[in-house]
Amino acid sequence: MDRIIERLGFVQLDTIQVVARAHHYILWSRNQNYREGMLGEHMTGQRRVFEHFTHDASVIPMDFYPFWGRQFRRLEEKVRGWEWHKVMLPFEGREAIKDRIRSEGPLCTKDFDTKIQGAKKMWSRPPHKLALDYLWYAGELSTSRRENFTKFYDLTERVIPERFREQEKSDAKQVDWLCRGALDRLAFGTEGDIAKFWDAVGNDEAKEWAASNAGNLVPVEIEGADGYRRTALAPSDIETRLDTVPTPTSRLRILNPFDPVIRDRARLLRLFGFEYTVEMFVPAAKRRWSYYVYPLLEGDRFVGRIEVKADRKIGRLNVLNLWPEPGVKWTETREAKLRSELERLARFVSVNDITGLNS
Repeated sequence: MDRIIERLGFVQLDTIQVVARAHHYILWSRNQNYREGMLGEHMTGQRRVFEHFTHDASVIPMDFYPFWGRQFRRLEEKVRGWEWHKVMLPFEGREAIKDRIRSEGPLCTKDFDTKIQGAKKMWSRPPHKLALDYLWYAGELSTSRRENFTKFYDLTERVIPERFREQEKSDAKQVDWLCRGALDRLAFGTEGDIAKFWDAVGNDEAKEWAASNAGNLVPVEIEGADGYRRTALAPSDIETRLDTVPTPTSRLRILNPFDPVIRDRARLLRLFGFEYTVEMFVPAAKRRWSYYVYPLLEGDRFVGRIEVKADRKIGRLNVLNLWPEPGVKWTETREAKLRSELERLARFVSVNDITGLNS
């Protein structure tokens, strides 16, 4: 698991469980010996990862913690300016929360009882929840554990091992590490792609980094799905990477909507011509597809999307809809590949029956 998370850079956390929660699904898709519960032990029992924010809440290798200081500072400043944090508890209230945690141990939002002030809106949260989040974004509190996805907050010094907390990296070293790590994982990309990867550096910082490291980067042209060539940057070993890249498997995979492979929707469209968005926050009448739809990747081509839901109580995996991409012929061979993937997925979530797929 260490190797998978390190190579991905992060694994996004998400509460929605249509088949399996995103973080479990992403890890399982790369190691099918993975089972739900392993990540919690990895974080809570072994302290091999910590939880914080990239573009969203994610688990991140603990080795990366020394390079995350600027992200704590950036988010602390950002959160203070968010409209829905204006009713956050004042400094004294935040210190009182930390004192309670110091005395009582890890606490969750249910352990506090402040109330939402004013009219309830979509992102309304009680002051104590906003204060807990603020302290978490700023790095003063850390996620100790999750129970049924409920986050328990503890003092950072009791969660993050000292050997990681005591390492001090300059802001310049952090920017260099973040940009270099992003490009290494992307293999090629624009300055915007690099900045977007962790969402821990700005576009201007990524451009400045690229300019100052121009001698160690390779300018490349990337032909997109539309046939148009766009300039990008690549690591110095890009030719070796191209010579040794493995042939894509012909297996058909059902990707989670939050998989890092498809997280950057603009890059996905540019490279593969696959237009994809999640629609869980779109009113049902305005959805193009459905609430939670999984992309289908066959080899190096996106061939469709599927709506599938697990009913764990009755042990069933239900295929609700299947949409082949335009120009993709849905052959018996492709159908058999999809069934094999569904069978693997069913075993992962411990259900026996698969319904709704025409053979």
